[in-house]
Amino acid sequence: MTALLYFSALLAFVVGLAHSILGERYILIRLFRRDNLPQLLGGTAFTTGTLRFVWHEVTVALFGFAALLLQLAEGRLSAASTAQAMGLTLIAAGVLPLVFTRGRHPSWIVLLTIGVIALARSTQV
Repeated sequence: MTALLYFSALLAFVVGLAHSILGERYILIRLFRRDNLPQLLGGTAFTTGTLRFVWHEVTVALFGFAALLLQLAEGRLSAASTAQAMGLTLIAAGVLPLVFTRGRHPSWIVLLTIGVIALARSTQV
């Protein structure tokens, strides 16, 4: 069973990586070339930034799942390690809207808050 968990972690990581790289290359770039994207908050920059960060959130989540699967395979999964993995994953998820929309999409505030709370709690569990 341990080998399957390692394999699952590897698959989660590889699928996440492929999702970001291939999605950027074959979907997002082509989508952003269109001239009929919705103009939100005065232009298409917010629209493209939002679509881009939401697309890459899937990769961040898969990397977080991969970390949990590794901990499970190694017998290190605990409340503290789970809270730590979730906290780091949510902090990474919060950075994406902050960067891609220059902070104009408010989700970064909530995601970073949840991540910091989970990370802080990981030291107390």
